[in-house]
Amino acid sequence: MAQVLVICGATATGKTALAAKCAKQLGSAVISADSQLVYRGLDIGTAKPSEGEMLGVEHYMIDVASPCDEYSVSDYRNAALPIVENFVKAGKVPVICGGTGFYINSLLFDCSYGNVAADRTLREKYERLAEERGREYVYGLLKAADHASAEKLHPNDLKRVVRALEICESGGVKKSDINDSFRSRFEYLAVCTDYDREKLYDRINARVDMMFEAGLLEEVEGLLARGIDENFRCMQAIGYKEVVFCLKNRLSQSTMRDMIKQNTRRYAKRQITFFKKLPGLIRLSPEEATAEKIIGML
Repeated sequence: MAQVLVICGATATGKTALAAKCAKQLGSAVISADSQLVYRGLDIGTAKPSEGEMLGVEHYMIDVASPCDEYSVSDYRNAALPIVENFVKAGKVPVICGGTGFYINSLLFDCSYGNVAADRTLREKYERLAEERGREYVYGLLKAADHASAEKLHPNDLKRVVRALEICESGGVKKSDINDSFRSRFEYLAVCTDYDREKLYDRINARVDMMFEAGLLEEVEGLLARGIDENFRCMQAIGYKEVVFCLKNRLSQSTMRDMIKQNTRRYAKRQITFFKKLPGLIRLSPEEATAEKIIGML
């Protein structure tokens, strides 16, 4: 029997509900693996589960960070891994649920991710350089410092380019020299719900409309009023950065919705590509993806 159950995949595929049902039947808990659910105050745009949606099951790694925090993969792993290990030691099967692939990999595999803490000063320096001299310039700095890492990244992927530079400068090691192999910590079963692309996009579009009806615009305005602006990592999340951009440029709410829908669809494609590389991943149709079937596979 697997020691850990993973419910992963693209956004809007019903992971949250499915994970809660599985954990309830297993008598265990859900460990969220979502890089935005860690932040307090970001609820609507992250589709944070309500008490009712949690089905009375304990959920970990939600609301564990201030929106002012620079929360990294290493921060997540250091907090979440002991929780998973405690359930495994107790003979219970925890359910890891989320769409942030690096978070999931940090729990399942012995990955170091550099063990370099986030350095906001360095990050702001390179982001400022990108604004002043362009992303190609910053990418050129990475090529000079760590050519192997640069070869794997696109110049426009500023977040990862900056992170690689951050590791070089503050960690004293090239990111490309870090050996992050797929050496499993646990016996696991990983499952995702495989929606037809058109159906998935329909679900994404409907979710975005529901977010606006639930008060996404007001949520972002409240964060901005507290001084949480686009310079904070949490506000780079899809659903938040678009609203901030449109507010600053006095664009319509319709434009906000269209931008969020488009960016979410693109993100879902990247998630699908990422999780295809997860060893042993089982893809189920929406009809097959039930708690009873999945638990029977353990």
